[in-house]
Amino acid sequence: MEKRLRSSLQTSAEEFLSSAAKLPYKSSKSAIKTLINTSIKPSSDLSSTLPISVCNAVSHAISQFQNLSTSSCTGSPLTPPAKRVRRSARNKKDDCASPTQRQENERQRISEKLQVYTYILHLCVFHPRNVFSVSELLPAAKELHDNLFLFESDSVLLSEIANLCEEWWKGGLLGKETLISQSLAVILSRSLTLNKKVDVHRVYTVRDALSLFDFEDESIEDLKNLLIRCVISPLYLKTEEGRKFVSFLFSLSVQLTKEMCAMIKSQIPFERKSILEAYGEIVFRAWKAEDAKCKDEIENGFLQGLVEGAVYASSAALAASIRRILCGFVNQRTTEGVEKLFFCLAEPVIFRSLQVANSNVRQNALHLLLDLFPLEDPDATKEAKDMLLEKQFFLLEKLLLDECPEVRVVAVEGSCRVLHMFWEVIPSPTITKIISIFFENMSLDACTEVRLSTVSGIIYLLGNPQSHEILKVLLPRLGILIMDSASVVRAAVTDLLLLLKDIRNFHFHKIVGLDVLLSTLADDQPNIARKITKLLLPSYFPSKVTEEEACKRCITLIKRSPTAGARFCEFAASEGASLRSLMKLFNVLIGLTLSSVKLDDEQIEGLLVSASHLCTNLAKEASFLAALKEELSAEKLKTLFAVASTARAQSSICHIISTTSLDAVGDLFGDCLGFITNCSGLSDNIEMQAQVSSAHKIFLSCGWFDDMFEALVEFLKGVAHGCHVKFGIELGKQRARSATRMKTKSSSKISSKSKQSNRKKSSNTGEDRFLEDYAIAVGIAWQIKDLLLSENTRNAMFGSRTLESAYLALKVISEASVVHCLQYDYFNTYPVSAYTTLSLHMALHNIKTGSKNSTQATTMDLTLDHLLQCADKVFSANNNKTSEFLSESDGCQTDTGTTKQISIATTVKTFTEVLKFIVDATAMNLTLHYQERCLNFTTETLKFITANLREHAVAQLQLTEEDLKDIFVCLKSSFTYGAKLLSIVLKTREDSSLPQAEAHSLVNELFNLIVSVEEFLGYGYGARFITVVQPWVPDLILALGSSFLLKETSSVVDTYENATFSSWFSILAKIELYELRETHSDEEIKNTNDFTAFKRIVEAMSKLLKANEKILDAVGVVFLNCSLNALKNKNFDILLGLVHFVCVKLVGAEDCEWKELKLMLASLGEIYSKVGIDEAEEICKSEEDRQKLYSAKALLEPVWTSFIYNEARDSMDEE
Repeated sequence: MEKRLRSSLQTSAEEFLSSAAKLPYKSSKSAIKTLINTSIKPSSDLSSTLPISVCNAVSHAISQFQNLSTSSCTGSPLTPPAKRVRRSARNKKDDCASPTQRQENERQRISEKLQVYTYILHLCVFHPRNVFSVSELLPAAKELHDNLFLFESDSVLLSEIANLCEEWWKGGLLGKETLISQSLAVILSRSLTLNKKVDVHRVYTVRDALSLFDFEDESIEDLKNLLIRCVISPLYLKTEEGRKFVSFLFSLSVQLTKEMCAMIKSQIPFERKSILEAYGEIVFRAWKAEDAKCKDEIENGFLQGLVEGAVYASSAALAASIRRILCGFVNQRTTEGVEKLFFCLAEPVIFRSLQVANSNVRQNALHLLLDLFPLEDPDATKEAKDMLLEKQFFLLEKLLLDECPEVRVVAVEGSCRVLHMFWEVIPSPTITKIISIFFENMSLDACTEVRLSTVSGIIYLLGNPQSHEILKVLLPRLGILIMDSASVVRAAVTDLLLLLKDIRNFHFHKIVGLDVLLSTLADDQPNIARKITKLLLPSYFPSKVTEEEACKRCITLIKRSPTAGARFCEFAASEGASLRSLMKLFNVLIGLTLSSVKLDDEQIEGLLVSASHLCTNLAKEASFLAALKEELSAEKLKTLFAVASTARAQSSICHIISTTSLDAVGDLFGDCLGFITNCSGLSDNIEMQAQVSSAHKIFLSCGWFDDMFEALVEFLKGVAHGCHVKFGIELGKQRARSATRMKTKSSSKISSKSKQSNRKKSSNTGEDRFLEDYAIAVGIAWQIKDLLLSENTRNAMFGSRTLESAYLALKVISEASVVHCLQYDYFNTYPVSAYTTLSLHMALHNIKTGSKNSTQATTMDLTLDHLLQCADKVFSANNNKTSEFLSESDGCQTDTGTTKQISIATTVKTFTEVLKFIVDATAMNLTLHYQERCLNFTTETLKFITANLREHAVAQLQLTEEDLKDIFVCLKSSFTYGAKLLSIVLKTREDSSLPQAEAHSLVNELFNLIVSVEEFLGYGYGARFITVVQPWVPDLILALGSSFLLKETSSVVDTYENATFSSWFSILAKIELYELRETHSDEEIKNTNDFTAFKRIVEAMSKLLKANEKILDAVGVVFLNCSLNALKNKNFDILLGLVHFVCVKLVGAEDCEWKELKLMLASLGEIYSKVGIDEAEEICKSEEDRQKLYSAKALLEPVWTSFIYNEARDSMDEE
C-alpha cells in the first residue's frame, strides 16, 4: 500500500490523491501521514501542486455529492441508508442493486473520498516543516466548511471537517474567521448529543469565536438555540469548563442574557440542589465579568426577580430552590460589590415582608434575612450600620414569638446560627435577651417542632466556646424536656446530654437528675434508652476499672432501679461494652440471685431480666454461648425458678433457656406448665404475652410440646364441658384412636396438676368457677393463635394427637361466645378468633399435604356452617326482643347500660372476627357453596352495627373516647371486610351464578354504614371513615349496578319498584333538596350539614361513573328506579332529590351521553309518564307536594323531549 502511494506521489499530486482515495480510509491513514511528513520537502514541486490538486479534488467531490443530493430530492423518497459493506462486495452488488441503492453506494464512496481529502488537507496545514502555504490550502478548507450541512448524515466526515476547522482556529492561522461559523455549530451539537467531557472542553477552547457573531441577526437563531441548550445540559453544569463556558455566554449579547436568565428561572422549580448551586456559580461569574450591559440585566432583571421570588414564593420548597441560586452570590459576599448589591436588592423588600399578615411570606423573608445576615450598606456610616443591625435583631426577637409555629422554628434555628457565627460582635444585652427567650418561651412552646428546634439550636450553639459560660447557668431549665410528650424532643435532649458529657466543666446530671434519667431509661423508646445507656456507661460499667468494680457498679444501678438496670444491660453491648466483661456480669447476676443475700421481688426480677438481656447479646458469639451453657446447670435453673416469684422473672428464665438451647433443663416441666396455664388476662397483657411466647420456645426445644399442648387442650375440654352444662351446647364427638399413648413422666405431672386444679375449683361456686375457667380459656385461645404464627410450633401442633380435641373444644366455647355474647359481658372474641384461625390452618395443611379422606378435609365447611348457624341465632334473637331465647338461661345479667355497651361491643368484635375468617376463606376459594349465606351474614352484621349506632345516638349513651376508638376500629374493619368480600365474589363468580340480590343488599348496607357513622358519631369520625371507604368506591359502584351490568334490560325495574330502598338514598335526596332550595330551615341545616364527608364519596362516585357510559347506565337506573319507588310511595322529597342528582350531577339534561344510556332512558320515560298534570292532581294531597312533582317533571322533560319523544317521532316518520 505504501509503495503504491509513494510511486503515485512521485508521479503527480493528482495521481497521489486518486490512489489515496481508492484505499480504505482507516487503514491508509498511517501510510498517508508518513509519506506527507517525510517525503515532501520545501523544495519539492508538490509543495505548490498538492494544495491546488487538493482544492480541485475537494471541489469536484462536493459537486458530485451535491448532484446526488439534488437528484435524490427530485426522485423517490430515500430509504434509510443500508449497512456499509466492503468495497469488493459493493462492486459485485452494484450491477444487481436498485437505482436508489446504487445512488446510496455512490454517496458513500464520495464521502470516503472527502474523508481522505480532509485528512490530507489537515496534514498539509500542520506539516512539521511548514512546506505548504496556508493561503493556498484555505480555499479547500473553506469549501469543506461551507458545505458542512451537506454531510449531516455522515458523522465521521462531519467530525473530520469540524476537527480541521477547530485546529485551524486554535492555531490562529490565516482565514480562521471564515472557518468557524458552521464548524462551531457542529462541535456544539456534538457536545450536547454525545455527552462527553472532551467535547465540552473543545467547545470551551473555541469560545472566543462566538464574539464574531451578531446575535441580533435572525439568521443566528439556530446557534442561539444550541447555546441556550447548554444552559440546561447536565454535562455543562457538572463540569468546571462547562460552567465557565455558560458564564462566558452572558457577555455576548444582552438579548441572549435575557433568554438565558429566563431559561434558568424556568428550571428552578424542578432541578436538584447541585444544579441550582451550579446556576448560582455561573451567574456570579457572569456578573463579575464586568460587562456593563449584561451586568445591569443580571442585577435588575434576574437577581431582583429572584429576591422577590424568594420572599413571595408559593411554597417553601420553591423559595429554598431560589435561595440556593442566590447563595452563589451570598457565599462570595467578600467580593467587592456583592454586599452593596444585595443591600440594594433586598432591603426594600425584606423588612416590609417580615411584618406582613401572610405567614408564608414572613417565613420566606426570614430565611432570606438569615442567609444575608448581617444585611448592611458598606458605604453607610457606623451609626447607620448599628441602627440597621439593631433593627434586624429586633425583628428576630419579634419573630421568635410569632403566632405561626413554622416561623418560630425558623427564627429559633436562625437565631442560634447567628449567635454561633457572630457571638463576639453582638452586644451582650442582645445575646442575653435572645437566649432568655429560648429558655423561657421556646423550650415550653406548644409546638413540638419549636421545642425540637430549640434543643437542636442549643446543641449547635455549644459549638462556640464563647457561649459556654452563659449556657452553663441556663441549661438546667431544659432538663424538663427529657419528659416531653414528643419522642423526637426527648431524643434531642439525650443528644444534648451526650454532647455535654464531652465538654469540660459541664455535668449532665446537673441538667437532668439521675432519678429522672433512670425513669426515662426504664420506660422510654429503645433509641432513647440506648442513648441514655451510652451516657451512663462510663459511670456504671466503665472500661477503665477492673471487671469486679464494673460489675459492682452495675449491680448498684440494678438495685437502685431494677427496670432501668435491665434496660441498661439490654443496650450495654451495642454501646461498646466488652463481651468478656458482660459475661462476667452475667455470672455475677446469676450468683447474686442464687445467694443468701436478702433481695425483694422487684430486685430479683431486675437481676433476672438483666441476665436475660445479657444472655441474648452473649449467645450470638459461639464461645460465650458455650460458657453460658456451662454456667447454667439444671440445679441452678431449678433454684432460679424457685426464687423467681413474678411472671416477668419466670419469663426471663424461660428466655434464657430458649436462647441458649440448654439440654440440662432438669425437672422444670411442671414450673413452665404452671406458668403458661396461669394465663388469665393474657390477651390484654403485652408483657405477659412475650413471657408466654418464651415459655413456648422452651417446650419446643426440650421436646415437651406435645405434653404442653395436651395440657392446654385438657383445660379447654373442661371449659367446653362447662359450656355444655351451662348453656346446653352439644359436645362434639372425637374419632377413636387405634394407638394408645404411653404415659410419660410429664403426663403424670399433667394429671397431678389437673387434680390440684380441681381441688382448687371445688372451693368456688359454679358460676365463679366458670368465669375463672373461661378467662383462662381466653388466654389459651390466644396461645393457640400465637403457636399457629410460627412454622415450627404450627407443624408440632399438626403432629399432635390432641389437635382434633382442641378444635372440638374451641368449637363449643366459640358457640357459647357467639350465641350468648349479648347476654353476658364476660365473653371474649379470642376463642372465636382461635377457632377460625385453627380451622383455616387445618384446611390449608390438608391442601398442602394432599389429604382428602381425613376429618380435616371438611373442617372448613363444618366451621363455616357452624358459625353461620350461631350468627343466625343471634340475629333472630336480636330482631325479636320478646323471644324466649333472651330469657331461657338462668343467671342472665341485668341489662344495665354499661353491661349492654360491653355486650354489644363484644358482639360486633366477634362478628368482625367471623367476617375476617369468611373473607380469608373466600379469597382462597374455600367457600364456593356458602357465598350466598356469607353475603347474607355480612349484610345482617352491618344492619346490626347500624341499628346499634342509631340506638347509641338516640339513648345518648355516655361512651368514653377510648370506647369510641375501639368501636371505630371495628367499624373500619367491618366495612373493609364487607367491601373485600363483595369484590372477591364479583370477580370470582360467573355471571349466571352471581348472587345478585345478596350482593345488592350488601352494597346498600355498606352505603348505609357510611352515612350512619357520620350521622351518629359526628363529622370527625365520618371524615376518618371516608379514608377507609375511598379505595373501595369502584367496587361499590360495580356492585350497585351489577344486576343491570349482567342483564342489559330494564326488566328488573319491577323488582326495584316493589323493594324498599335503603336509607342512604334518603340522605342523598335530602342533600340534593338542600342545594335546590334558596332558604333553609334550622332543622334542614342541621340534618344536611352532618354529611360533608358523605358528599365527598358521592362526588368521587359521580366522577368515576362519568368515565364509563355502560357502568353509568347500570348504576344510574338504580337511582331512577328508587325514584320510581318513591313516587309509588308518594315520597316526593326523595323523588325530587334523586331526580335532581341524576339529571344534574350524573348526566346533564342537554348531554349527548343520554343517547347511549338505554336503561336510564327506559326508566326515565316510565317516571315521566307518571308525573303529568292529571297524575299530580290525583296523587298529590297538598300544594307543596304538587310543586315537588312539577319540579321533578321539569328536570325530566328536556331529556324526555330530546331523547325519547323526538327519537320516537323520527322513527315513526321514517316508517
